[in-house]
Amino acid sequence: MKHINTYLSKVGKSRSFLTIFCSVAILGNVFAQQISLEESKEAALKHSNAIKNGLLTIEKSEAFKREMVANYFPNVEASALGLYAPNDLIGPIDGFLPNGIDNLYNASATATEVIYAGGKIRNSNALADIQLETSQIRAEQAVDSVLLVTENKFWQLVQIQEQQKVVETNEIYLDELLKQQQDLLEAGLIAKNQLLQVKVNRSELLLNKSRLENMRKLALLDFSLYVGVAYSPNMKAAADFDQTMVPDFMYNEPDMDLTGNSNYELLEKSITASSLQTKMAKADMLPSLAVGVSAVEFGAFDDDLDSQFTGFAFGSLSIPISDWWGGGKQRLKQERIQEEIAQNNRMDGIDQLKVAITQSWYDLLNAHEQIQYALENKQLAEENLKVNRDNYDNGLSNLTDLLDAQAMAQNAQSTLIDAYTNYENKEITYLYRTDQLVVPTLESLKQ
Repeated sequence: MKHINTYLSKVGKSRSFLTIFCSVAILGNVFAQQISLEESKEAALKHSNAIKNGLLTIEKSEAFKREMVANYFPNVEASALGLYAPNDLIGPIDGFLPNGIDNLYNASATATEVIYAGGKIRNSNALADIQLETSQIRAEQAVDSVLLVTENKFWQLVQIQEQQKVVETNEIYLDELLKQQQDLLEAGLIAKNQLLQVKVNRSELLLNKSRLENMRKLALLDFSLYVGVAYSPNMKAAADFDQTMVPDFMYNEPDMDLTGNSNYELLEKSITASSLQTKMAKADMLPSLAVGVSAVEFGAFDDDLDSQFTGFAFGSLSIPISDWWGGGKQRLKQERIQEEIAQNNRMDGIDQLKVAITQSWYDLLNAHEQIQYALENKQLAEENLKVNRDNYDNGLSNLTDLLDAQAMAQNAQSTLIDAYTNYENKEITYLYRTDQLVVPTLESLKQ
């Protein structure tokens, strides 16, 4: 194939693949719009309905807390009743009610204070505190979750965009190779099947290019809807990562002490809440004591009956005797069983948390190692392509070897991009599971 080398020298068509392969920065259209990762997260935090619902749940829990606190204060009730009859309610009474009475009214006010209720009021307030604290934790977890999903969607978009750049780079390379083969065929220096080989490879690449573009539009729509920004088919995710070096690994092996972990805190809250439910069931079986005062006034709307006012104090003692062997006893038994179930769930939950954290640690470690391997593989594939191109130009190898080397280099570049974006996703997952995400305060999100 030395005649090919002679021809190429004459027409000056030979190019270095590495020069073309590294020219990704100048490819593609000028982006009409770019959005950074920080801008994406800021928009998602403002848009997320999950966060809005978390804040509303906190407000609901605060209202429930105030409702329980109100039980410490007297319960005041007022009522009024008026009666009128076409015929007399009370007929005339000589010397006392000469005209009879056809109307009456009654007005009363009562204030009752619970002195003892078996600890039900105290436990209800403690349960309200637990509910409020749980709502706050879940609202914070909603913020973490939004940041996690936002980054995952952002890096998915970046991954597709970078894969498109690889395809565009290799399209240029194959276009140049196709032009070369056409010139050689016209000069009668090669057989037509060599031209067809390049066309087949180029067609497969164009199919992949079309598939990636459709994937990008779908991923962009999904991303736009999630973070709450207007969809634009020209919008790009602006990411800057160096594809020529392995990023620094800054994380130590995780500590299995779960103190401070939000999911662990929820498990602990569930135990406390279950214990309080048991105490409240027990309180229903204890006597309750209340005292109060009441004032009543009654009379007629006309002057036929003088209004009467009276006031009195009272005390009440209620003893739920039948609950000691009936429904109350069974309810208490159910709550005690539920408390044991909560304890078992807590142990299972702790084990699952430790496994999840450990898995995310090894996933992150593996993702970091994969970048190193993918980078080395890319460098070797590019060197292999360069050698095969030189051999082909000098008649030492055939076109099939060159095309195989080009496909290998393309796959190596794609694998490296996958490794980088996979590392970003594994990193945010590790930070999420270990509660190391930097998140805004709930107060700042209310504004």
